[in-house]
Amino acid sequence: MTGRLDQIWRFPIKSHGRESVASALLEPGQTLPRDRLWAVAHDATDADGSHWVGYRNFSIGSKAPALAAITARTDEAAGTVTLSHPDRDDLTLNPDTEGQRLIDWAGGFIPASRAQSVRVVRGAQRGFTDSDFASITLGNLSSHRAVEQRIGHALSIHRWRCNLWVENLAPWEEFDWLDREIRVGPTVLKIRERTDRCLATHNNPETGARDANVLSALDTWGHRDFTVRAEVIEGGRIAPGDPVERL
Repeated sequence: MTGRLDQIWRFPIKSHGRESVASALLEPGQTLPRDRLWAVAHDATDADGSHWVGYRNFSIGSKAPALAAITARTDEAAGTVTLSHPDRDDLTLNPDTEGQRLIDWAGGFIPASRAQSVRVVRGAQRGFTDSDFASITLGNLSSHRAVEQRIGHALSIHRWRCNLWVENLAPWEEFDWLDREIRVGPTVLKIRERTDRCLATHNNPETGARDANVLSALDTWGHRDFTVRAEVIEGGRIAPGDPVERL
């Protein structure tokens, strides 16, 4: 079945805001441009951005649900990111030079029982995605609707923090693409693995409160996976409306 690219999302500062993009230039072996380019390291790690490290080194939504309600707007020319949250005034900053302003702004969202944010780091080679390879996540809107039906009410797609959303597929069809290549517009991606899920999916992206037991819903299918992680094999510019098909 041929799908259609419906939406593109990136997360400039890991777990600290999402933004829609109109198009993206993919490069082989790289993440979506500016996706998780920065991350907020906590006081229990020495992560400095010089090399990739996993999510446990950072302040993230599974530990601090309120972070889920942050949205972002990037001004690439100015080198700034503007963050918005329903409980804060907007913050515009350069993450490379004004990391402390972000920590001051978002620090109150981190529970006192958790490791506290101490510095913003920039990935030297790639974004801080949750895989040991530079990945782009691909989600199936039909699978999302299947989860909504199992939960019994509507859910925001932003619970999944996914890069590329595809329409016109059968539910869970994306899992059949493992170890296969797909074409998205002019690009070729290889589906490498399924994305295992955590408590961050329970966070409401509008309020930052935990309000839905998404993991239990996934358990009814015998797994806790949603979306797949892909590696860019052949690059090019993609945009919503591009066809998506398995090769």
